[in-house]
Amino acid sequence: MSAIQTLTPTRSIAAARPAPMEAGILARIADDLRREHRIRSRAKLPPGSTAPSWSHTRRIIADPLGLLLEHERRFGPVFTIRLLYEPIVWAIGAEVNHQILVGDFDAFQWREGRFADLWPLLGDGLLNTDGPYHRDFRMLMLPAFHRDYIAAVAETMIEEAVRAAETLRDGEVIEIYHWVRELALRIALRGLLGIDATDGRERTLAAAFEQSLAIHGEPVLVQMLPFPRSPRTKAIAARRRLDAVVRAEIDERRRRGDSGPGVLGLLLSATDEHGAPLRSSVVRDQAVTLLFAGHDTTTTTFTFLVHELGRTPRVRADVEGELDRVMCARNPAPADLDGQALPVLERSLKETLRRYPPAWVGPRRTVRDVTLEGVRVPAEIGVHYSSWVTHHLPRLYPDPFRFDPDRFLPDREASLPRGAYVPFGGGSRMCLGKRFGEYELRALSAVLFSRLRLEPLSRQDPRVVTTPTLGPKGGLRFVVRPR
Repeated sequence: MSAIQTLTPTRSIAAARPAPMEAGILARIADDLRREHRIRSRAKLPPGSTAPSWSHTRRIIADPLGLLLEHERRFGPVFTIRLLYEPIVWAIGAEVNHQILVGDFDAFQWREGRFADLWPLLGDGLLNTDGPYHRDFRMLMLPAFHRDYIAAVAETMIEEAVRAAETLRDGEVIEIYHWVRELALRIALRGLLGIDATDGRERTLAAAFEQSLAIHGEPVLVQMLPFPRSPRTKAIAARRRLDAVVRAEIDERRRRGDSGPGVLGLLLSATDEHGAPLRSSVVRDQAVTLLFAGHDTTTTTFTFLVHELGRTPRVRADVEGELDRVMCARNPAPADLDGQALPVLERSLKETLRRYPPAWVGPRRTVRDVTLEGVRVPAEIGVHYSSWVTHHLPRLYPDPFRFDPDRFLPDREASLPRGAYVPFGGGSRMCLGKRFGEYELRALSAVLFSRLRLEPLSRQDPRVVTTPTLGPKGGLRFVVRPR
């Protein structure tokens, strides 16, 4: 069994924790309406569908890709869609992606964007903070995502993948989305937080995350219902179960006087500007955010990779042939997971991330007036870029709905403009766990696809839902066959 290294903090958290956000939906709606009144008193919104539309509000949940591609064709790369009561400016395309993520990144903030919807679950973790507080925590946790540390954690990823693969039997039917979620949570618990995952707590966490996030797939009015068994009530109960697991680990390590390994140990060893240990609620927010981000990308991407290989036999044969040549019936080693040793698999993963980027939308709010692709966008307005929509623009990716890993052959990938491929964001807010997620996906793929073939029960396109990351509605079922 591989051991997760104990990390030593290299800095304290000097920045003040941000003020709590308004969690009540009605109060946030009222604040949004006041903000729009201020904006419209001094500026015009970009063109688009600015009138109230229940149809658009429903469709942004049921078919966001189709709705946004249609608006991009009609209005250009920067347009407005009113979703229920709130106008949102959408910025679609390589140039505006690069502008938001890099060129004019200081014109936008995350905390007041639609990621505020995740604040009741994630609190003041990396996803929901800006400025010095975000920067201090990012720098504190950076050693846990260094190339050498992740390469060491890769042994844990391989161990867990082998253990999971060995439980599968010929002819067994599995729903891959939930199956890989539990596996990814075990890896995140051990590899990211340094928590023992032999007691089945990943199943509790998987169910809690799923119920906590399901509310975001419901219309806003449904989200507000306070009745028993309503989405809101279920989400609150799920968060309590999630907190119980994480806080129990925090309390146990502090009781022992041993901060322990992994990023959780790093957080428990860190201090504030006065030299005092970080409050348990602060550690909880960062730990839950890492668990969320650390397993959700893998769950989505691996699920859709299995789906695409199941309906694209030529690509599946190429991946399997490469694994047979390189690994010769052995388990992968960490060196096999560097992104260079298995180029066919790597291109297939990149193409999956193009077709189904888990973080499909990047919600922001402007803090100053900014011009995007020649369109004036006023301060205080919600602005969303979308990797998913950009990745399906025909001018960037011909025949964009076709699964074609050869798009990422070196010469073709090098010809893409900046901002055309952004599954992990970019700039100073590039996903901190990008390298962890990539190694994990390679480990799962190398282990499972060299041993097994997962045959789809249906070759129909899944209905993709956003809750808030991408996933297949109702899951995807496959029959396990040995290779």
